[in-house]
Amino acid sequence: MGTVYRIALVLVIIGAINWGLIGFFRFDLVAYLFGGQTAALSRVIYALVGLAGLISIPILMKPLNDDEDVASNSHTRVNNKPSYNMEAGKEADFSDVSKQKNKDLKNKK
Repeated sequence: MGTVYRIALVLVIIGAINWGLIGFFRFDLVAYLFGGQTAALSRVIYALVGLAGLISIPILMKPLNDDEDVASNSHTRVNNKPSYNMEAGKEADFSDVSKQKNKDLKNKK
């Protein structure tokens, strides 16, 4: 995970803690520390947390572990050929059948 995503994640966590304090105790920590909700510094913090939330959206699409990504692709493709395996069992590979059919058609001509 890149540095930008780590910083964004920290800001999102700070925002989540602040929202938790607001929800449970009606206490806005950012406003308390930086001079109220309408203070310029508070608004900057709120804006940074909002941007961090937007930046963190791609984290939802990434696999949790890079090893899982390699492992999941290793059994689906062998020698750059697609795997036709199904959960219930193996399905026949008909890609060679179409090649053979083309060869047979050429031989008949």
